[in-house]
This record gives sequence, C-alpha cells and structure tokens, in this order.
Amino acid sequence: MTALTKDRDTKRRDDMHYAHPVAASACLYAGGMVALNATGYAVPASASTALTVLGVADGHADNSAGADGDLQVSVKVRGAFHLANDGSIDRTHIGKAAYAVDDQTVAATDGTGTRPAAGTIRDVDATGVWVAF
Repeated sequence: MTALTKDRDTKRRDDMHYAHPVAASACLYAGGMVALNATGYAVPASASTALTVLGVADGHADNSAGADGDLQVSVKVRGAFHLANDGSIDRTHIGKAAYAVDDQTVAATDGTGTRPAAGTIRDVDATGVWVAF
C-alpha cells in the first residue's frame, strides 16, 4: 500500500464486542474469559501461554459436539470485569498485569511462564479483582 493522496472512507467499529469462531469441543460460558488458541479459535481461558486472552464471553457457546468454527461467541473486549482472585492479588497489584488461571480466575504472576496475560488490574475488593481488557 502507498500513502493516501486523497480522503479515505475508513470503516469504524465501536470496539466493544467481537465475534470469534469457537474451537471444536470447546464450551464457553457467559461471563468467562475467552482466549484464542494457536489456530485462532475461541476457547475458555486457561493456564497456557499458547493462548491469547481477549475479554469476556457475552453469551454461552457450546461447540462440544462441533468442528472448528461451527459456532461463534461474542466477546466483550472493553471495560473492567469482576473476576475471581486466586488469592495472590492485592492492592499493590493495581495497574499491573493479571494472568489467567482459568476462565474465571486471575493471578498476580505468570506462574513461572505458564499463564497468559489477561488484562490490567484496575481494582481489588473482598470478592474479587476488576480486570480491564
């Protein structure tokens, strides 16, 4: 591509939700963290550095009997979401990365290279952690 020489009608999205094809055998629950696997399909977030955590599922998507891409899941990618604390996160971690333990739990560390980054810790309270994606 070359640089513009005239006005361009650039498409825009609100950048709040994106739909992603679900991996074969995957079951995603509304409110759970969603990640993309190495082949670009949505799976529940887990402690695997092969995953890229995107955000939180907007609805349930059960592709447990399907092939890659048979279903899509809507993923919320903007905002702070209240997730479970594995017990390692306190107020000193605010502003730092959170790491996925599973699809609803985050930790303060990457587990010596075993957990993917899941977002930024925005707040901590008695019932969990607010993580921004």
